[in-house]
Amino acid sequence: MSLLEWESANCYRIRRRGKMRVDAVVYLNNALKRSFGEEEALQQLADAAALPGVVEPVVGMPDIHTGFGLPIGGVMAVDAAGGVVSAGAVGMDINCGVRLLRTNLEAGSLDKPLLRKLLHAIVERVPTGVGKKSRQAALVRKNLPRYLVEGVPFLIEQGFGRPEDLECIEEGGAMRGADPAAVSPEAVERGAQLSTIGGGNHFIELGRVDRVFDAAAAAKLGLAEGQLTVLIHTGSRGFGHQICTDFSALMWKAAARLKLDIPTKGLAAVPISSAEGQRYLAAMACAVNFAFCNRQWITHDVRQAFSAVLGGDDRSYDLGLVYDVAHNIAKFEEVGGKRLLIHRKGATRALPPGHPNNPPLYRDLGHPALIPGSMGTASYVIVAGPKVEQTFYSVNHGAGRVLSRGAAKREIEVEELKESLGEILVLGRNYREYLDEAPQAYKDIEAVIDTFTEIGFTRRVARLQPLAVIKGQGKES
Repeated sequence: MSLLEWESANCYRIRRRGKMRVDAVVYLNNALKRSFGEEEALQQLADAAALPGVVEPVVGMPDIHTGFGLPIGGVMAVDAAGGVVSAGAVGMDINCGVRLLRTNLEAGSLDKPLLRKLLHAIVERVPTGVGKKSRQAALVRKNLPRYLVEGVPFLIEQGFGRPEDLECIEEGGAMRGADPAAVSPEAVERGAQLSTIGGGNHFIELGRVDRVFDAAAAAKLGLAEGQLTVLIHTGSRGFGHQICTDFSALMWKAAARLKLDIPTKGLAAVPISSAEGQRYLAAMACAVNFAFCNRQWITHDVRQAFSAVLGGDDRSYDLGLVYDVAHNIAKFEEVGGKRLLIHRKGATRALPPGHPNNPPLYRDLGHPALIPGSMGTASYVIVAGPKVEQTFYSVNHGAGRVLSRGAAKREIEVEELKESLGEILVLGRNYREYLDEAPQAYKDIEAVIDTFTEIGFTRRVARLQPLAVIKGQGKES
């Protein structure tokens, strides 16, 4: 029997029971609810609701599915003074996130041979696939501590980007509190993966603005129908994965020593104020900055690829940064007059107009949230309204899986995948190797987006349709 009870339009509640300290809520519209089968993910929300210092409610996003500890599409806020921090509630790929670049090119002006040339030029510069290392390995080794502490501002100082990029990156591209001394040698070794996209659901996508829903907001973002865009989706790679692995084990042992009642290993947690908690936050901030630098470096490489293929300077094609948002992160924020540590795992921060933490450029609009679909379906640019405070200023981060990677490979045929991709150009791999990322393995992005727009939490700005996609080989979270 499902734990969900109807609460209000598109909102379902998991009432406090057993060791739960607070209720949880899940947001689903009617279409998603009819096909919903994520009972394990619901139990993971209930487990998170049992942690010390948790604040009501623990939140499940429309794209919720089972993860390690907190479900993917989960938001957990804890009291900043007396709560705990959990590595598993942030996730393995710390600051997995997405950024959007606009161009001044009409998408229809690029035929398939030209799109293919652009893809090849990008791949020449950006290694793709699990375990792949940077083409700038010597520079990474020399400067890794500064990348981890200073983030994107230092990378731009080195010439990898434009000064105005900093206005359009969450945290300004540099999260405070990073300390490389908190990072294990094993994680440092995996820092060589900077400026790569990895595998799994990570991608670089050339797309078209298929539809504008809010002309004024789209104009503020520099988006117009028919325009060519670039989406970049990747995170902290093996560096962040190692940090999560290290601290999940450390927190599990420390919790036992401190006699904390922790429901599962995946939610291993320690007091924020503890030595282990402070070390994790310092290491996590390093991974956050690593990921911001990763997407920034790739942005530089994409700009260079456009210039190499099309000629001239990269600014000739605009290639300005619209925004960059994190998906897996824990941040101290104020909500409802309370200072909280908000864990977002597979969730995107979305601040409404006027919120003081918006970048100045988007203060009156609210910064855009970028919601990628699957490799064969639309992605969305949205903005939040004031009601999003109810989810601790959080929205979903993508479409969300309905099939595990193994199930997708077993159940989806190559011909089904080819049919669903249609004319979308995919570079680099046999179709069979893409089956775990097939559109059929994901929820309907339209229903996921509708869930919050139908109740006034968000509004659509623009829809992007994929034209050409780069994906790396291998499984990643």
